[in-house]
Amino acid sequence: MEDERTYGEDDRSDQSLSGLGSPHSFPHQNGERIERYSRKVFVGGLPPDIDEDEITASFRRFGHLFVDWPHKAESKSYFPPKGYAFLLFQDESAVQALIDACMEEDGKLYLCAVCLLFLSVELFKVQIRPWNLNDSDFVMDGSQPLDPRKTIFVGGVPRPLRAVELAMIMDRLYGGVCYAGIDTDPELKYPKGAGRVAFSNQQSYIAAISARFVQLQHGEIDKRVREGVGSSSSVVCKLIQSSPFCFTE
Repeated sequence: MEDERTYGEDDRSDQSLSGLGSPHSFPHQNGERIERYSRKVFVGGLPPDIDEDEITASFRRFGHLFVDWPHKAESKSYFPPKGYAFLLFQDESAVQALIDACMEEDGKLYLCAVCLLFLSVELFKVQIRPWNLNDSDFVMDGSQPLDPRKTIFVGGVPRPLRAVELAMIMDRLYGGVCYAGIDTDPELKYPKGAGRVAFSNQQSYIAAISARFVQLQHGEIDKRVREGVGSSSSVVCKLIQSSPFCFTE
């Protein structure tokens, strides 16, 4: 099955939200809106001859959406070229409805969808990969203050990788991890393909930045990515702005 992680990290969707407006239908608690998932959802395993209108028709029962894929605007293609696309929903509640309609197999979500192709009805099975917002941050050791001078940037992070998995991988390699975060875009809150890792001690931090590259191995993910020094405390604070562990230099 086609999967986004198969392709280069420069493959990014245009994330154009023309006509979608702002989300408004969410669960509420104490008068505050609760979001559980990004409104951007990966769908893989699409038939090679399905076009944008047919994808939209197959998923619009869940809510108003816009279909996007990497370099869509530049290519002017009407067909997703690599067998996958992104569903950009107007409301987060549509994502939850989509998840409820899926079946789970080996820890992955799949949906049997129906569309009209060349005047005939075609049934196809696609992989649905939502992003849970809780997977963007993971505090491994809350007793340790987060120090920007012991924080590294990790580029090329596979988008399915959760913060807890990034933390476990880095802690297994270098030890001393106290926090990991996945960078997400501010509007859709979907992974951008990068992350941050904070260490509790100088020895682990030096070991990590000295390596320069790290092999991220988790499940089906096996990718060599680049490490670097975190730029400032504001980056880490942005990742965990609702956390009591936010700090300034």
